[in-house]
Amino acid sequence: MILAPLVDALADVPPDIPRVLTGLAEWLACVVYVLLRRRRWPWSRFVVLAVAALAVQVGVQVGAGRLPLGLWTVGMAAAVAAMYGFIVSAAKVSARDAGYFTARALVLAELVAALHWQMHVFFFVPEGRDGSVWSTGFFVLVYAAAFAGAYVAEARHFRSRQSLDVTSGELASTVAIALVTFFMSNISFLNANTPFSGRLGPEISYIRTLVDLCGFVALYAQQGQRLQQRARAEVRAVDEMLRRQHEQYLQSKRSIEVVNRKYHDLKHQIAVIRAEDDDDRRRSYLDDLDASISGYARQADTGNGVLDVVLTTKSLECAERGITLTYVVDGAALDFVSTMDLAALFGNALDNAIDGAAAVPATDQRLVKVAVYARDRFVLLSFENYFTGELRTEDGDIVTRRADRTRHGYGLKSIRHTAEKYDGSMTVNTEGGWFVLRILLPVPQDAPARRPSRPRPRAAVEPTP
Repeated sequence: MILAPLVDALADVPPDIPRVLTGLAEWLACVVYVLLRRRRWPWSRFVVLAVAALAVQVGVQVGAGRLPLGLWTVGMAAAVAAMYGFIVSAAKVSARDAGYFTARALVLAELVAALHWQMHVFFFVPEGRDGSVWSTGFFVLVYAAAFAGAYVAEARHFRSRQSLDVTSGELASTVAIALVTFFMSNISFLNANTPFSGRLGPEISYIRTLVDLCGFVALYAQQGQRLQQRARAEVRAVDEMLRRQHEQYLQSKRSIEVVNRKYHDLKHQIAVIRAEDDDDRRRSYLDDLDASISGYARQADTGNGVLDVVLTTKSLECAERGITLTYVVDGAALDFVSTMDLAALFGNALDNAIDGAAAVPATDQRLVKVAVYARDRFVLLSFENYFTGELRTEDGDIVTRRADRTRHGYGLKSIRHTAEKYDGSMTVNTEGGWFVLRILLPVPQDAPARRPSRPRPRAAVEPTP
């Protein structure tokens, strides 16, 4: 007698969404997020891949529908895996970013499928028009409008050329939201005897659609918050760049003052040399004089005007701070890099290397080495400096050892961003007490082919005695 109302209520449960429609919704949701990123393949191959992915997605859903209820989670896991495989193979995204998009696509697919099916059951099933031309047209209209609207809405938050950079914590929270949304929206079909289950047909459909909508809104708001945090980080980065420019101005001012002091010292030293009658002493004075100005007289000549300015400025800074800087640079190999990007790459890399070398207690180990050369349509940039201590990492990224992270720690991120802008890569490792930063840049196809570069004469800047 107690179970009689429950049995009567379950008899009113509406039919579940056909598996074919569920698979189609999941595939379309994946297509939405793939189109928001850069594609891995040209359109012809992408279409073939998408058609194959549609067949796999629908096939997995149909196969999962034939499994017993106890294996329901296995079927859903297979469907999610198929969605992940489609996204990671069709779009230029990392494994972590693909997981982020898969979670969002799952919630979007559930929302559209539930919304359409709720209205379909309400308008067409009672009238006996299920499967009619009108119901088919209604299905096309709802799916097209829903997924097109989702694409327009999500396009505000995702730019194809903008890196996603999803952290492990953000991925975990997104997956958690997607799983909770999916579970709560389907709990009435799994077990109607829970405090969160619906027992009437319209109630079950309404709960399902409402929960999916809440999940999609939560994920949409999460991405908006991520963008706001990134914008604040970019503002801090701009502030850091302005601060560095001010420091560069102060450094240039100090360099000018050093040169002026050298000029006044030289006048007195030349006077002493002129008055010296002993040839041996005169030669000794001249040798000392040559050593004292060696760090200031050498102008970098790399074949690239931007690098000449940067290396000359950094050479003066190294001489003042007691650091030995050596470089073998084929500047012409980097002609395809813009002036601003080239200055940012070398400025940040040399700033980090000089700061690391300056912290070494032993003066004879304060060394910085730079190398740039081209080989097989690639250009390799290498920056090495002796360092002490241990590297600190968070989420796989090296973080600054300084206490104020709001003003420091953007150098390597800026270098990585600039390298990826040219479809290149950046690697960092430690080798025998050396901190090694390497940047690999592919030469654009439209750039003229160059013979393997011959390194220019090795330049050395010794610290000023």
